[in-house]
Amino acid sequence: MREPLSPDEQRRNFERSLASVLAGGGLTTGSGLDDETERALWAVADAHPQIPEELVRAARTAFEAQLDGSHAAARLAELTRRIEEINRR
Repeated sequence: MREPLSPDEQRRNFERSLASVLAGGGLTTGSGLDDETERALWAVADAHPQIPEELVRAARTAFEAQLDGSHAAARLAELTRRIEEINRR
């Protein structure tokens, strides 16, 4: 099993992925980016070649939420909610 990527490694991978989708390319697997960040990057790719700046900002915001743990916290909260709902039944 691989060691988790450091924030600096994740940032380099994000910037590389963003540059790729801005140029009309795609994403690579194993980048260490979470689903939310990848979805935001795919939205940029889908808009190529007329990419609104809002999509680039949204991708950067999504990546920052990955780094600060917001995405992981939201996934955990949703999982906890679902488990509690199942247990109530």
